[in-house]
Amino acid sequence: MPKNKEKDSHIFAPGEPDFASKRKNRSRYLLLKTKPRRILIYGIKYLITPDEKDDVVVMENKSILVENGEIKKVLPLGDHKQIDLNKIDLIYDATKRGGLVVTPGFINAHSHPPMYILRSSMALAGEEGTIAQALETAIKLERQMTEEDLFYSSVADFSEEQKMGTTTTLSHYHTPSATSNAADFCHQRLIDAVSIASSTDPKASPEEAEKYIKSFKRKSFSSREMIRPALCIHYVYRASEDTLKKAKALMEKYNVLLTMHLSESEMDIQETIKRFGARPVEVLDKFGLLSKNLVLSHAVHLTPQEIDLLAKRKVGIVHLPTSNLIHKSGRLDYSNFFRSGLHKNMALGTDSVISKSRLDLITEALQARTMHQHSQVIYYKDLFKMITSNAAQILGLKKLGKIVPGYRADLSFWKLRDRGFIPYDSKDPSTLITNFITFGGRNIRDLMIDGQFVISNRVHNFVDESSLLDKIQDLHTNLRKKI
Repeated sequence: MPKNKEKDSHIFAPGEPDFASKRKNRSRYLLLKTKPRRILIYGIKYLITPDEKDDVVVMENKSILVENGEIKKVLPLGDHKQIDLNKIDLIYDATKRGGLVVTPGFINAHSHPPMYILRSSMALAGEEGTIAQALETAIKLERQMTEEDLFYSSVADFSEEQKMGTTTTLSHYHTPSATSNAADFCHQRLIDAVSIASSTDPKASPEEAEKYIKSFKRKSFSSREMIRPALCIHYVYRASEDTLKKAKALMEKYNVLLTMHLSESEMDIQETIKRFGARPVEVLDKFGLLSKNLVLSHAVHLTPQEIDLLAKRKVGIVHLPTSNLIHKSGRLDYSNFFRSGLHKNMALGTDSVISKSRLDLITEALQARTMHQHSQVIYYKDLFKMITSNAAQILGLKKLGKIVPGYRADLSFWKLRDRGFIPYDSKDPSTLITNFITFGGRNIRDLMIDGQFVISNRVHNFVDESSLLDKIQDLHTNLRKKI
């Protein structure tokens, strides 16, 4: 946390939701008790979610009872006899003004939040220079970043993701404190993967990562946890044999995830062969790292045999189609992932803002659809699962990614009477899923994370966004002066 945070206290809102909309008679909230823990979300027109069998369903006219951050009941509209309304703290009326669509909060399986301040460092790279030159500029800026830069960048990243319906983020970076403190302030659910082999931080090591993991003072993490640690490696060739051995030991000792960029480019593969005498997947297999606790991002340049091996070991895959297009890295062979069944272990990620300026998973789903539609096996419901239940599965978040009783109440509220949703086939409301993805990203109306409204009436309850954007611009300008 930056030492001078006090002087920027105006950036941080009090965290107590203002349930009264700034527009007269536009609020959907009826607050009955302060600090509500028992919340009835009444009259949802359409609820889109993977169900207990992991089939994506569209349910009509439902209500949700939330208690202490957990989904207790999903009820038909009007069937509230089993609810004691005298014990409800807050009623959210979803029936007003054309109704709402409610989805699980989305899960971003690969991001670099501290890099938010670097937005524009690669602008017009294709016209003004090569991608390699633009990346070199970004790295120069990154090496000049202070703890203050890292913290506010992460706050800006998380709050932007939240505006677009994302409630959980996997952060891949070399510094733990900035991201975890920012997530705490924004009330974002976070998997904080800290580097044990970094291209920008010589201090990154298994020993430093273990200190961070130990600071949590436990060896297992439930879905109630808002922040949990993990490990990351930039690329396989950045790690030594000793580092890979220690990574496996830490994964087993603390039951934490390991994530890394893998086979993102041909250069990545050739550097790995030069160092280890084998391709990246073979190296990871040699050191016993291929398991359900391994999450691989990009995975563009893989052979069919490597894909089959990853499927056999139940490794998680994060697809980043926009990043791969912008960086000219290549195209993931989705048809082979589908053939092997590994698409069931595939999630989507945004990467950083220098790779995808908009931190929105719906536009990423659209990009994946258009990139792979020639395969004729990339389906809208599968894309929806990639940002909900699939992501929860590969990240070990057992009670996230679905709206079913017993799961944590991470919920995104979207206006139904809005461009993109309208018109839809009322006799086949699954057309809403197609509309949602093909329209691309949109801003949330309300957002709940762990039973708490982080955004209400389109206003962030923990961050003053105007003040934050001014701060980010100042930090970015000062950072550019350093080089």
